[in-house]
Amino acid sequence: MVEIPEEQHAQALRRVAAAAELRDRAEALVARLTQRVERASVEAAQVGTNRSRIREVAGVSPRTMYGWFADAGLEIRPKRPAKKPRT
Repeated sequence: MVEIPEEQHAQALRRVAAAAELRDRAEALVARLTQRVERASVEAAQVGTNRSRIREVAGVSPRTMYGWFADAGLEIRPKRPAKKPRT
C-alpha cells in the first residue's frame, strides 16, 4: 500500500511533536535539578565549605556559582584586578 503525501506529512509532524514534547520535559527536569544544585551549593557555602571545591563538584562556572551566592545574599569579595602580562 502506498501512502499519500498528506499521511506522510501527518506522520512526520507527529514525530516532530513527540520529540518536542520529550525535549520540553527534559528541559523542565534540567531546570529543577539545576535549582537543587544551586540550593545545595549555597547551603555548602553557608557552612564554610571551600568555594572552589563547591564549584568543582557542582560542575558550574565561577560566574554561575558566584551569581547564586550573590542572589542568596552571601558575602563575595571583590574581584582582583587582572595581572599584567610579563614582557
